[in-house]
Amino acid sequence: MRVQLIAQEVWNGLRRNLSVVVSVVLVTFISLSFVGAAILLQMQINQMKGFWYDRAQVGVYFCGPVDATATCSQTAATAEQVDAVRAVLESGAIAPYVADVEFEDRELAYQHFMEQFGGTSSAEFASPETMNEALWVRPTTPQDADLIREATSALPGVLEVRDQRALLEPIFQVLSTASLAAIGIAVLMLVAAVLLISTTIRLSAFSRKRELGIMRLVGASNRFIQTPFIIEGIVAALVGAVLAAGAVVATVHFLLQGYVAPMLQTIAIVGLDDALVVAPVLLGIGVLFAGVAAAVAIRRYLRI
Repeated sequence: MRVQLIAQEVWNGLRRNLSVVVSVVLVTFISLSFVGAAILLQMQINQMKGFWYDRAQVGVYFCGPVDATATCSQTAATAEQVDAVRAVLESGAIAPYVADVEFEDRELAYQHFMEQFGGTSSAEFASPETMNEALWVRPTTPQDADLIREATSALPGVLEVRDQRALLEPIFQVLSTASLAAIGIAVLMLVAAVLLISTTIRLSAFSRKRELGIMRLVGASNRFIQTPFIIEGIVAALVGAVLAAGAVVATVHFLLQGYVAPMLQTIAIVGLDDALVVAPVLLGIGVLFAGVAAAVAIRRYLRI
């Protein structure tokens, strides 16, 4: 009987303040959608880092006939200097940190250059003679790249040592900034949702002021009086959270996996399993914030 009475009070409260309840649902939906997007974006960043960092190589470029640096004097690196660098990489001190070494001569470097920049103006001045020979070193772990660079950068005949991770960092920084921006917007929207839930609970309590007075006179407990209002806030927020979770799952399934992933086959894209992990998190956040906001609002209103 008590459960039926509480359910009836919850329904009456939601019905009387329907427009405000809809506003709570929409604000909760938008805010939790941003939370879900931020979590998925961070997952995407982690997947991309794991995917690309494991494949990132260290390029040991050798001197060409026009290079003039501390280790080059406008003289192309000799075969002996190339073998010396390879010997260092295969030595007992460095070998455990090196997974693979490939030599790229000028002809092969020219082919790779034309594959990437064949349609640009810089390709007009390119020739095999202008290319640099290189050793492409794949570290055992991404962290070993720094050790390889330190061991080879000062050797005779070496023009420069370039870690491909440095080319990826700006991309990940942009994605991280976008993730932080989504989190910031989500926090603001969650604050708005909490304030709206508090307002909804106060309006509902005010509209039933006479009924609450009668409940107190007949000896209703504080918990019995507060429970319908707290459930009202949770129900409204839960509907928004369910919509947000559904939007996240649908976006990943239909947009990312159905459209983006086939186009970007070389990039690991977050999948449905990731979205199904995020969905319960959104539901938990919605229920927690709504429950706390409603409980605080009704306690302050009733001065219990």
